[in-house]
Amino acid sequence: MGNRENEKHSILMVSDFFYPNVGGVENHIYCLSQCLLNLGHKVVVVTHAYGKRSGVRYMTGGLKVYYVPWRPFFNQNTFPTLHGTLPIIRTILTRERITVVHGHQTFSTLCHEALMHARIMGYKVVFTDHSLNGFSDAGSIHMNKVLQFTLADVSQAICVSHTSKENTVLRSGLAPEKVFVIPNAVDTAKFKPMSEEERRSSKPSRSEIVIVVISRLVYRKGADLLVEVIPEVCRLHPNVHFIIGGDGPKRVRLEEMREKHSLQDRVDLLGAVQHTEVRSVLIKGHIFLNSSLTEAFCIAILEAASCGLLTVSTRVGGVPEVVPDDMIVLAEPDPSDMVRAIQKAITMLPKIDPQVMHNRMRELYSWHDVAKRTEIVYDRALKCSDQNLLERLSRHLSCGAWAGKIFCLVMIFSFLLWHILELWQPADDIEEAPDFILTPNHDELEGCCRKPNNAENQKNSSDTNIYDNSGNNNIS
Repeated sequence: MGNRENEKHSILMVSDFFYPNVGGVENHIYCLSQCLLNLGHKVVVVTHAYGKRSGVRYMTGGLKVYYVPWRPFFNQNTFPTLHGTLPIIRTILTRERITVVHGHQTFSTLCHEALMHARIMGYKVVFTDHSLNGFSDAGSIHMNKVLQFTLADVSQAICVSHTSKENTVLRSGLAPEKVFVIPNAVDTAKFKPMSEEERRSSKPSRSEIVIVVISRLVYRKGADLLVEVIPEVCRLHPNVHFIIGGDGPKRVRLEEMREKHSLQDRVDLLGAVQHTEVRSVLIKGHIFLNSSLTEAFCIAILEAASCGLLTVSTRVGGVPEVVPDDMIVLAEPDPSDMVRAIQKAITMLPKIDPQVMHNRMRELYSWHDVAKRTEIVYDRALKCSDQNLLERLSRHLSCGAWAGKIFCLVMIFSFLLWHILELWQPADDIEEAPDFILTPNHDELEGCCRKPNNAENQKNSSDTNIYDNSGNNNIS
């Protein structure tokens, strides 16, 4: 590890979820990529085509993105082909002289296929899990088996919280020492509290308390809880006003609730909110409400806290790990308990200083810090010993009596197909893509890749050890 600062990687980020689609995974990949570029690494992103956006595009800082001409099949995922993506993934890996392949999100078909192809070709692979999954329903059982197949041959894995790590290890059977915890971060330069000028122009009512909800209106995000919580809070507190941003199938229930209880003047439904407009919605509020039923790590809480809002959230998944206890009020995913938590938050509001909260978030979370910790994982992946096909097949064979045999057949067929492609078009005949060094836009990267100050550097230098005192991987 002594010369780690001098080692530069060529990284391929792979996921079905990337811009122009908006979400936590998309934002994570973009910000992490920008900071890795800023540290001197080469980063290339591979995702599927979005509408007319197909081919090769360049983004801020020279980030190169391959929009592969595959159309989304369901929920922004490409149709699973197992081997259909091998030719193009092989070409990109060779053209860009990739050293590490980094896949994101359990539910990404393109991620799973790219990691499988990369391991067959001998590349080191890293996987980041951004979500929690169950164990009992049919969909969870299917995805857990797919994850077990993918991670059986992964070099290293990353989870965004300790709860997520436990969930991933249980679902995949991956050795815990291969899984690292690296939390998400927030661009504090973009999520700032309301300025004095904005406060003068908005002229908010001193007596009114505004509770903001920004979420997809689906069952998993607890939209049904909101339907029961909002009327009770409005009954108990006549000065409370709700602003709800987001869209989804559960929006109809919220509209029905608003009509039933005559809350049209106290509950604003904004519909879908662009990510660039999220701050303008957050700074109108005093409390941020998160009603998720499952959450590995809620970036929305970081954004709200960075804007100076006190958070009320359900105590699920990795949420208790996100911010300090004095910045959040936790409740069980039960309407009565959530109402009590909101009442407690209202009593805490006079003690909340938005600017102090924002400054604390700047010290706690930095994408530059996340990128430095991810470097450690890449270094560990490259030091993993190379194994032949038979050694890798033995790990797949242990995935189940029938599933193990099927996994082995898939890997053998992929191995044969790769060699057929090598005979048809040798790797030496694939033209290498030239590297364009673009001057990064420092105005755009200021918050995303902000380097910690001296106090933060001292904190981070003690936190970035591979192992904590208990011997567990902990880069958090």
